[in-house]
Amino acid sequence: MTTSVVEFHPRAESVRFTDEELIVALADGRTVTVPLVWFPRLAAATPQERANHELMGDGEGIHWPELDEDLSVAGLLAGPTS
Repeated sequence: MTTSVVEFHPRAESVRFTDEELIVALADGRTVTVPLVWFPRLAAATPQERANHELMGDGEGIHWPELDEDLSVAGLLAGPTS
């Protein structure tokens, strides 16, 4: 018997914010919503700085050049570490 492993790399399609949350729409139809307090640089940023982001690696990560902040979609799905 042969077993194959399929690697899954969740991808972001869009990013938006509320005053208190980061909201990431994924290519597979899911939406991830996390509190901004998890990310102090994003929480302290202006709306314009938050809006200036780039999707990296076909959507596997999000980069904010003005803030020197990078997040992976896999990390967002995993949640905060203790």
